[in-house]
Amino acid sequence: MKPISEAHVAQPGLAVLDVAACDDQTAFAVQEMLAGRWATPPADRTTRVPGQPGVRLRCYLDVRQELGSQP
Repeated sequence: MKPISEAHVAQPGLAVLDVAACDDQTAFAVQEMLAGRWATPPADRTTRVPGQPGVRLRCYLDVRQELGSQP
């Protein structure tokens, strides 16, 4: 995975989550759960790290406002 950019954590409320899961389906289910609550751009693929089990998925979150809440 690429290093985390300062822009992704430049303000309070911005976060980067690295999800480790046994398979793509599980990783994308976690992403969907997060996206149902907070603003997050969807990732379209997982990565595999040689020598490590499972897959990885990076999620960028903006938790300053929950989805569906009024500004």
